[in-house]
Amino acid sequence: MTKKTVLAYSGGLDTSILIPWLKENHGVEVHCLAGDVGQGEEELEGLEAKALATGAASCRVVDLKQAFLTETVWPTLRALAVYEGRYLLGTSVARPLLARAQVDYAREIGASSVAHGCTGKGNDQVRFELAYMALAPELEIIAPWRTWEIKSREDAIDYAAKHGIPIRQTKAKIYSRDANLWHISHEGGPLEDPACAPPDDVWMITKDPREAPDEPEVVTVAFEGAVPVSVGGRRMAPVELVETLNRVAGEHGVGRVDIVENRLVGMKSRGLYETPGGTILYEALRSLRALTMERDTLQLCERLAPEYAKLVYNGTWFHPLRTSLDAFFTEATKFVTGEVRVRLFKGQATSIAATSPHSLYSENLATFAEGEGYSQADSKGFVRLFGLPGTVAARIQGGGRA
Repeated sequence: MTKKTVLAYSGGLDTSILIPWLKENHGVEVHCLAGDVGQGEEELEGLEAKALATGAASCRVVDLKQAFLTETVWPTLRALAVYEGRYLLGTSVARPLLARAQVDYAREIGASSVAHGCTGKGNDQVRFELAYMALAPELEIIAPWRTWEIKSREDAIDYAAKHGIPIRQTKAKIYSRDANLWHISHEGGPLEDPACAPPDDVWMITKDPREAPDEPEVVTVAFEGAVPVSVGGRRMAPVELVETLNRVAGEHGVGRVDIVENRLVGMKSRGLYETPGGTILYEALRSLRALTMERDTLQLCERLAPEYAKLVYNGTWFHPLRTSLDAFFTEATKFVTGEVRVRLFKGQATSIAATSPHSLYSENLATFAEGEGYSQADSKGFVRLFGLPGTVAARIQGGGRA
């Protein structure tokens, strides 16, 4: 009996050429699994027919949009996890669900292996394979980019042409893109030179800030327990909420990032990311957390956020540490409920007001005028005791001066 493999399939350049290659070089029956995480109808239309025409034995498209937001995006947002201070993890956070769906399909059809089209230089190979290893360690993993004769995207385009496989990429326009509900990323081609400014045709879902409206727009976002639930006073399901914010923010050029990041495998790479709606949500949630969270808990959240971002970026989603951190962030943010108004203008999203039934802000305490519950005279002893270690060191050791 011919062995079966399940290929993580997108219909793009890399996964399209994998179907005939796997059949020719591994002698397997190729079954494709594509996850709909909101990449858009253009990418999904005709996907099953294309896979079958290219030689696949089957192709299943699974709707993961709701699960994508509620199971991976919302927890990452709740932690305010940002990789290296700027990347909102749009590609990274989608991989766990795609890999899980692939494993589920492999078990359903009795496949002995799973395959992916990730390169040997990228992060996604690690994300997919760590998920496979955690969820189905018995499955063999096939990673052709590590073994085949194809060494570049130009080679892959030539292979596609030789085998009559339709692709969108050309050697003149060879960007590698990854899109979902949360973001779209752009890499490759002229972007590989950090000294090269991004061509205008790279950006796809955000307007050039220079051409954005000349009047700002204010959008109101509401959260319950750090989870976004409404826009403009109207409750929305997660998918509608993110789609709405993407449209509004994209019109104002909000959410563009051009960074050089440190890949897990060691080298630096340049990536362009568009995360319009997500940028609004991060900005709003940061302001609401400041209003509603007690100081020490908030500061610990700030220290743990980079750790959460690192585990998402590195692909250790199905790891006990992530489960433990989720438990902490869920408890820590349970009172982060309220509304935030965010002003959008020429590429910027800025919180301008926040309200919450659980606000810890006390005007009576914060006012410069004398208020109940706080005596300014009490601060004399506090300052003396707070500075005592430094005072002792200064007297005995000269304050650390050489």
